[in-house]
Amino acid sequence: MSVIEVTRLPGHTAVRLRRPSVSAVVRPRLLVTCLVLAALTVLVLCLGLATGDYPLGLPDVVQALVGAGDAGTRLIVVELRLPRALIGLLAGAAFAMSGAIMQTLTRNALASPDMLGITSGAGTAVVGGLVFGVGLGAQTLGLAGALLTAVLIYALAWNRGTTGFRIVLIGIGVNWVCVSIIQYLIVKAKEYQAQQAVGWLVGNLNGRGWEHVRPLAVALAVLIPLALLFGPWLRALQLGDQVAAGLGVPVQRARLALLCAAVGLVAFATAAAGPVAFVALAAPQIALRLAGTARPPLIASALTGALTVLGCDLIAQRLFADLELPVGVVTGVLGAPFLLWLLARANRIGSGG
Repeated sequence: MSVIEVTRLPGHTAVRLRRPSVSAVVRPRLLVTCLVLAALTVLVLCLGLATGDYPLGLPDVVQALVGAGDAGTRLIVVELRLPRALIGLLAGAAFAMSGAIMQTLTRNALASPDMLGITSGAGTAVVGGLVFGVGLGAQTLGLAGALLTAVLIYALAWNRGTTGFRIVLIGIGVNWVCVSIIQYLIVKAKEYQAQQAVGWLVGNLNGRGWEHVRPLAVALAVLIPLALLFGPWLRALQLGDQVAAGLGVPVQRARLALLCAAVGLVAFATAAAGPVAFVALAAPQIALRLAGTARPPLIASALTGALTVLGCDLIAQRLFADLELPVGVVTGVLGAPFLLWLLARANRIGSGG
């Protein structure tokens, strides 16, 4: 009797070990997609570190990253450019993974943290803090605003339990309330306060340092493994509450745990980089189509989000070098046509995606 049993099926391969009793499903297309996305992300990260007012060669960048090379190059790469690049990479991954969880939970391709009001809640807290002089800092205010908004949406959607449909409807309503409050606060703000608020609301990596990287990295080191751990629950919930309950999934506890992970990811990312538009919406849908899966794959979505933010930031820095263009402007310009395509597709097939 063979120790390992391999069953090949269309699109995937099932592998089962007899001792210890462990089984897994290997999807070659998903695996190749993740490897290609990871390689492209590393390449764009290095290009971002190499280009600038003082251009460097890729070998110099690699040497600086491993602690070799001259002190001047290490200063430019590690101290000046690497924090910005890491914020882009980590925030992009967090936005995209959060979007993948929410789109799967609600079974709606348009249900991203942007659309459900989580990032608008963070923006309301930051703009309110600027206007009223609350000295907590944009990071703390953004994190608190996102978390409080998520709690409010969940509480309003609760009626002996929650459903994805109610969360989407309540989230859209809360989003527009937050947008209205932000616009009112900006109208009432002084000129320099309004400039600060708009600069943060568009999503910006300018001026980010290691003090912004560390809390985001620590948060993602906890939240991403948790999200992956909840992956089986997410796959079951995609089949509907009744089927998931029939499979032994505690539906309400599973939905709450997954929402907490998704909200935590987007809250820390927004606190570090601001609400970078459309990444949470578009990256999971791009990853889904690249990997050919039935739902947005979490790791491939995270890699797609990281690659998207790093690539857009590189475009913002180099294509418009004289303007110091925020990365959120580029993701907005590229994401708006994608949103229109998703809306047209949803209208054509008569569903949310």
